[in-house]
Amino acid sequence: ECYKKFRQIALAQLGSNHRDIAIIYKCMAEIHREQGDNDKARFMYESALQSGRAALGPFHPDVASTLNKLANLYYEMHDLDTALRYYMEGLKIERVALEEGHPHAIVTILNVAQIHRQRGSYKKALENYKEACTLQLKKLGPNDFSMASILSNIGLMHYQLKDYPVAFDNYQEALRIQRDHFGTDDNLEIASTLNSIGLVLFNQGTHELALGCFNDSLRIRTKILGADHRDVAILWYNIATIHLERGNGDLAIELYQETLRVERIALGQKHHDVILTLQHLGLVYQQRGELDQALVYFSEALEIESTKTENHAAVGKLYNLIGNIHLQQADTAKMMECYSKASRVYCHAGKQAENLVIAGYNFYGLSKLHPPCAPIA
Repeated sequence: ECYKKFRQIALAQLGSNHRDIAIIYKCMAEIHREQGDNDKARFMYESALQSGRAALGPFHPDVASTLNKLANLYYEMHDLDTALRYYMEGLKIERVALEEGHPHAIVTILNVAQIHRQRGSYKKALENYKEACTLQLKKLGPNDFSMASILSNIGLMHYQLKDYPVAFDNYQEALRIQRDHFGTDDNLEIASTLNSIGLVLFNQGTHELALGCFNDSLRIRTKILGADHRDVAILWYNIATIHLERGNGDLAIELYQETLRVERIALGQKHHDVILTLQHLGLVYQQRGELDQALVYFSEALEIESTKTENHAAVGKLYNLIGNIHLQQADTAKMMECYSKASRVYCHAGKQAENLVIAGYNFYGLSKLHPPCAPIA
């Protein structure tokens, strides 16, 4: 209310095309954004943009700041195309109006990279991350702590592009900076980087070294987060997968069971990760020829997935897997019943009958969560 009254007075005295009016609109937008009223926030940001352009010209840093605020809002609304457009428009101004390597421009470049990364455009994201890295390196030097995050993101893009040696080098340099900064390994950022290095080593076939990284990360996360945290479950899953790859099936199952225990506590019985771990345990038992046990896990996964209506294809896949078990058990009636249900569910989900896989194995890889991050600015 105070801002509304202030705006009325300011508009009467200054007119709409004044810098102070743009500031007032931007402050009002922030209030609406914090209250979750995105439509009003968007209107206020657009009004701030109009007043700012009229008062300051099209290539002023304040105009770029408003564009970035608008982009952040659209990002939060999951409209990535519009967010990217505003980020790019703001970046264009920052390249002209600010000195090379200005922190605001680097932040915008990283936000652009984040959107490309979320859309799976890893090569474009990599270009942005490398540009931010070059600018930050010139500005702050190779040992500044902010370099670790950028290097980790570069490592991740190379990992996604399956360029594992380069990914490894970037993660190693990020780890060096983190260790120098924190002075101890007992830090969650270091635990995350160790997990990332473990994933790279696993994909390079260096299982013993990967296992060492995962165990170190597990120790740190358990110490800081406790034994029943989701991020701890991720490490148990990764360690289990390595033991499975090395032929240690009994130990792998034991560790997948621990993964499942933690996930149920941390995420709840009906979480997607719980369903995936149940399904994976079923596949492991199926591979070992323990079909009754595999059926137990597939059936539990199906029971949970069936209560979730948003993913019909996942239900179809589980019917498919159970049908494969009955096929191996030579139970033709149950096999045909499950295949029929799978086909109907697939059709309902808009998928073709070719999605039905007869007696196929489909194993998951290692687990690494990269949840969508909020924009930096």
